[in-house]
Amino acid sequence: MSRDEGKNILVVDDDQDLCKDLAGYLTRAGHQVKVGLDGAEALLALDDGRPFDLVITGLNLPRAGGMDILRAVKGRQPATPVVILTQTGSVRHAVEAMKEGAADFLLKPVTVELMEELAQRMLRPKSPAKAGKGQRQIVTQDMRMQKLLEMARAVADSRATVLISGESGTGKELFARYLHDNSSRRGGPFVAVNCASLPEGLLESELFGHEKGAFTGAVARKPGRFELANEGTILLDEISEMAVGLQAKLLRVLQEGEIDRVGGKRPVPVDVRVVATTNRDLKEHIAKGEFREDLYYRLNVIPLRIPPLRQRPGDILPLAQHFLAQFAAENNRPALTLGPEAQRMILAHQWPGNVRELQNTMERAVLLAQGEVVGPAALLFEDQLAGFAEGLGFAEPPVEQPLPFEAEAGPIPTLRDAERSLIMRALDDTEGNRTHAAKMLGISVRTLRNKLNEYKLKHGMDATP
Repeated sequence: MSRDEGKNILVVDDDQDLCKDLAGYLTRAGHQVKVGLDGAEALLALDDGRPFDLVITGLNLPRAGGMDILRAVKGRQPATPVVILTQTGSVRHAVEAMKEGAADFLLKPVTVELMEELAQRMLRPKSPAKAGKGQRQIVTQDMRMQKLLEMARAVADSRATVLISGESGTGKELFARYLHDNSSRRGGPFVAVNCASLPEGLLESELFGHEKGAFTGAVARKPGRFELANEGTILLDEISEMAVGLQAKLLRVLQEGEIDRVGGKRPVPVDVRVVATTNRDLKEHIAKGEFREDLYYRLNVIPLRIPPLRQRPGDILPLAQHFLAQFAAENNRPALTLGPEAQRMILAHQWPGNVRELQNTMERAVLLAQGEVVGPAALLFEDQLAGFAEGLGFAEPPVEQPLPFEAEAGPIPTLRDAERSLIMRALDDTEGNRTHAAKMLGISVRTLRNKLNEYKLKHGMDATP
C-alpha cells in the first residue's frame, strides 16, 4: 500500500515490544501510527480530535481498559473499527466486546502475517450488503430475534467463530448466511457442509480434500470444502455429529489456519470464517465423551441461540403470509390470504417442526386452496401427514379444530376414505404427476405408489390416473 493511501491508526497496549512490532509493520505499510502504553494515553489521543481509521487495543490495560477505549471510540467515531487483543480468551468478554461494536477479538500473540491480513480487512472500503437473487429473508417481529440479528450484524465482520444452536427448522442456516452477507467476505464463497450426511472417512476428504492416490478411487487431487471456502465462510452444519477423531483435526484448522489434505505432505493455508450449527446440547455430548471440550470453547466464541417458533407467536402469522405469497408466486396462483379460522388453527398449532414445518404447510395450502382465501380444508400439519404416511390415519386435531378435509355439512368420512380422497385430490391438482402430488402430501413417491396399488387391489378399481 502506498503512502498516499496510508491511514491513521491508534495502537494501545502495555506490552512495549508488541506495540513496537505492530507500529513498525504498520508504518512500513505506509500508515501513520499513534502508540499508547495505557488506556489513559489512548483516551487523551481520542480527545485531541484526531480521526483514526483503525484502533487496536489490549483488553486489560492500566488506568483504563480496552472496553473503555472501545466505548470512547464508538462515542466519537462510530464508523472506526476497533480490534481488541487479549492474552486469555473469554467467551463473556468476546460477546461483550462484539455487542459494544468491536470489529474483532484476537488472542495474543499477534503475528506479522495476522497483522497484515487484519489491516487489509479492516481498512478496505466496505460496500453495503445487497440481497442476492433468491436470497431468503429472516422475517421476524420478535424482540429476541431482533436482538440476535443486531448481534449477528455486530460480529459479522470479525474472524471470531460463531456457534448457532436451536431446534431443527428454526433457521440456523439462514443466520449463518446472514452473517456472511453482512461481512466483508460477502463477495467470497459460502460453503455449507452437513457433518451428519457422511461417514468419518468421507467427511475428512470432503472437508480437507485429498491428494491423488491417497486411497482407492482417488484418481486426482480434490480440493476440500475449506479450500473452496477460502476468503469466504464455511458452515459446519450439525457439528455434534462429527466423529471425535475428526474433531481434533478441525481444532487444528481453527488454531493454525491451515488444513492437511488426506495423503498430503504439507499443510495448505486457508482464510475461512467458520460458523457451526447444532440442534443438540453440546455440553451433554462433552460429558459423554462424544465432543471435545476444547473444540466447543473454540467454536463457542460467539454463541447465538435461536428460540423455537412456539416461543415467538408474534412471528407465526407474518411468516405464514410471507410463505403464502412466495409459493403463490412460484405456482402462478393469485395472491392468497389466511381466513380467520385458518389463522386460529395456525396459532393453536405447536409447530414442532418450527419454521420449516410452517413453510411446508403453507406450500401445501397454496396447492390445496380453493379461491383466494385459505380455509381450514387447505391446512395439513406434519403430525397429521406422519400418521397418514404410515397408513395409520390422521392424528387427533387440537381441541375445537375441524379436520382439514371436513365437509361443510354431512358426516365425517372414515380415515381410509379421507386418505384416498386426499390422494386423488392431490393427483387431480397436479394433473396426475405423482412426484408433485407426493411432495404436496409430504410423502415419498414410493408410498404414494403403494397406496394406489392398495386401492386398486382392495376396491377393484383403477387407481392409476
